[in-house]
Amino acid sequence: MKEDKVLIFDTTLRDGEQTPGASLTVNEKLKIAFQLEKLGVDIIEAGFPRTSPGDLEAVKTVAKHIKKPVICGLARAIRKDIDDAYEALKKARRPRVHVFLATSRIHRMYKLRKAKDEILKAAVDAVKYARKKFPDVEFSPEDASRTEPDFLAMVVEAVIKAGATTVNIPDTVGYSVPREFGGIIRGLKETVPNIDKAVISVHCHNDLGLGVSNSLEAVLNGARQVECTINGLGERAGNASLEEIIMALQMRKDMFGALATNIRTRELYKTSKLVSKLTGIPVQPNKAIIGENAFSHEAGIHQDGVMKKRVTYEIIKPQDVGFEGNRIVLGKLSGRHAFSARLKRLGYSLLDKELDQAFVRFKALADKKREIFDEDLTTIVEGELAMIPERYTLLNFQVTSGNRMSPLASVELQEGKKKISATATGDGPVDACFKTIDKAIGLKGRLVDYKVNAVTSGKDALGEASVKIAFKDVWVVGRGSSTDVIEASVLAYVNAINRLSLRRKKLGKKGK
Repeated sequence: MKEDKVLIFDTTLRDGEQTPGASLTVNEKLKIAFQLEKLGVDIIEAGFPRTSPGDLEAVKTVAKHIKKPVICGLARAIRKDIDDAYEALKKARRPRVHVFLATSRIHRMYKLRKAKDEILKAAVDAVKYARKKFPDVEFSPEDASRTEPDFLAMVVEAVIKAGATTVNIPDTVGYSVPREFGGIIRGLKETVPNIDKAVISVHCHNDLGLGVSNSLEAVLNGARQVECTINGLGERAGNASLEEIIMALQMRKDMFGALATNIRTRELYKTSKLVSKLTGIPVQPNKAIIGENAFSHEAGIHQDGVMKKRVTYEIIKPQDVGFEGNRIVLGKLSGRHAFSARLKRLGYSLLDKELDQAFVRFKALADKKREIFDEDLTTIVEGELAMIPERYTLLNFQVTSGNRMSPLASVELQEGKKKISATATGDGPVDACFKTIDKAIGLKGRLVDYKVNAVTSGKDALGEASVKIAFKDVWVVGRGSSTDVIEASVLAYVNAINRLSLRRKKLGKKGK
């Protein structure tokens, strides 16, 4: 690998999916993987095959269809984990297994209850076993930033000798600070005699808000692979944000010199939107690089400066990360050809069936809205990309509400060849609709989270609803969109129930 190349290891589909409330179907993972391939990431960590049959299937599907990036599966330093990773990745053009084992004193004492020599032997044995099945093996000493420097160096040297091609140094709990973390990487470069035989990677969590800073400091000290996620998703406070790392490397050549990546930055915003849509986790408006306010200027002094010279208050061109801001003049008289052409211009390539379904939704929306924006089309298309098998379909709903009456809702659903309906009251119109659906299906869900966002501006703006529903011990996320926020909410709830039904079907349980 060239010394001036920084490899981007995207773990949105693995660590990102571990974000509380985020759950992706196999089809959704594949859609994100295709977009990550288009974005130009070097390695996609598609999942942790041993955790569930569903995750194994997802990794296998991504490995089968994605051709350019390396496809990676996570595994503990246990043979059965490595075997499952091999099963999931054997059809990948460029497979990699990512083996991990905790090395810090805290983890050795309280989690693993093993001595240093036992950890060292387990790490070496796992890497040797993995190399029998994979030409490309990555090893992570979990909680590396809290591991004694001499023991960390000993483990790194041993696993490289055993056959690891990449050694990842994780700041697993986001505890480190930039000077310290950069020193860890520099120390390994200086003390591990065979360090040049492997790529040094870093995986930084964001518990102190330093995930990106620590990653960049590691790069300055010799790391040449960075593990990150779209929108900074991940456990607890998340991971280092891919889009922030990429733009920092690109904008600050005075600090990073000739270091470069393969990322196509104009795909960043679209990738962010797709991940947000499919995980049901919105991007905060002031999120760096891809937040909706990232290129907004409200203060008069800022507006004046930007109009005179953009670089006074704007260091990145919005277009460079995919903010086009174009509106499209499509309406109810527009044809399928014009619709398809505009989607291609926006970067979407749909199968004929997906295009047909998206066009039907477009026509339905065009009957409600005078003017269709690009953001409307994006919502329509990404809704189709996220489609799952529908056990239940909304036929119609009615709700009566007022400030001196209890909201009353009636809902009619299609289940196979039969129609089911019910009526119920609630604390508000949305709550009444949700309780009515529960009554019709014979299922009781608990609303954990509920969000409604306007996709575009104006009184006829398309509203996007996201619900997180707990059905006993199972949590699912549902999404829906409509110019009517109550309808969007109802569609989101029905979508959540369909996801529950699909999950239970995969687990061999009854749909109810």
